[in-house]
Amino acid sequence: MKKIILVGSVACGKTTLCQRLNGLKQDYKKTQALEVVNHTIDTPGEYLEHRSYLRSLMVTAVDTEAVLFLLDPTQERFMYSPGQASAFSVPVIGVVTKTDLATQKQISQAHELLELTGADPVFEISSIEGTGMDELIAFLEE
Repeated sequence: MKKIILVGSVACGKTTLCQRLNGLKQDYKKTQALEVVNHTIDTPGEYLEHRSYLRSLMVTAVDTEAVLFLLDPTQERFMYSPGQASAFSVPVIGVVTKTDLATQKQISQAHELLELTGADPVFEISSIEGTGMDELIAFLEE
């Protein structure tokens, strides 16, 4: 599997996805610092939400093969900037999370917003139910 870094706002599903990708027990915990689990780097949501930490994400991403921008479609705020993917030196993939909790309209809007960041491709998943995970994992194993 590609070495990846997970980026997204607080409670968007980064740690749950990290646990799912690495075959770990689903156990919610608040990520307080960068955590490396096998080939996955889990980041605190504050790294995206507080612009002064963005450089840390960019520097950490240099040693990865891809950045995953995660977006919870049920959240009413959007923390990414248009074209933000271009700030990274590796490909950026979009991941709409929590599709089991969102309406189709929310999922479509989140998908479109991730495309505006420059993320390509964009996957729609539920880490809890497992929907969309096979496609994401297959892509990460290419």
